[in-house]
Amino acid sequence: MPSAKQKQRHLKKRSLWADAWLRLRKNKSAVVGMIMLATILLVVYTSPLYLDYDNDVVKPNLSQTLKFPAEGKLLGADELGRDVLARILWGGRISISIGIFAMLLSSLIGCTLGALSGYYGGKTDGIIMRSLDVFMAIPSLLLMITLVSVMKPTLTNLIIALAVGSVPSVSRMVRAQVLYIKGQEFIEAIRAQGASDFRIIVMHILPNAISPLISQFVMEIAGLILAISGLSFIGLGVQPPDPEWGAMLSSGREHIRDVWHVTAFPGIALVFTVVSLTLVGDGLRDALDPRMKR
Repeated sequence: MPSAKQKQRHLKKRSLWADAWLRLRKNKSAVVGMIMLATILLVVYTSPLYLDYDNDVVKPNLSQTLKFPAEGKLLGADELGRDVLARILWGGRISISIGIFAMLLSSLIGCTLGALSGYYGGKTDGIIMRSLDVFMAIPSLLLMITLVSVMKPTLTNLIIALAVGSVPSVSRMVRAQVLYIKGQEFIEAIRAQGASDFRIIVMHILPNAISPLISQFVMEIAGLILAISGLSFIGLGVQPPDPEWGAMLSSGREHIRDVWHVTAFPGIALVFTVVSLTLVGDGLRDALDPRMKR
């Protein structure tokens, strides 16, 4: 049976999340971002229900090359006569999924390294931070390009390359939070009760460190989606015939002066997705910031 202190802590934690949700709902920009993001996710992730990959996404139709509008194609056809709208929806599913999985992987590695570095300090902190400094000295996009060039540009390798490029920044953010939290009185009390370092880190420090970082993780997904598009634009990302927004921009740039729709619509989809994630991330940052509490 939970003690009175445990009940009080649970109620306090619940009230903090309730207050954060209330502040988030009052933020008009965040609400707009959430509506945009929910619409985008709903449309792209339900696309396999009403699109056929072979016929709608990758099958050429040379009789409709670069037509806008084209018969049965709301946003026209690309240089091979394929449905631009179908490829945008399918490509969005690929881009967003890669961004999410890369963020999850980089968060797992970054949280582990940041927690160990911040909690133990000393030589452990020095070794981890100096190692990450080496990666920080290399621009993240250049590091991703190098990794993808060495490995085959498969979806799995793309996720790994993007995650590795994001690990240093995630680790530093987590380390800063852990350094602050580990000095709190409740951590000292838990340590005095004989709790192991593993339990303190996993059960008490990380849960308290993650909430202020959620907004950063959301905005990191936006950055990763841009990175995916950049890699695909130069031919190192998602490979044909699979669609991807950056690859669509790359293939359509040769016709941009004469046929605008091939590049305009994928670009709009990319911008809308990144903007929606940024608005949600900003809203979460304000909602989860204790200083914003009225």
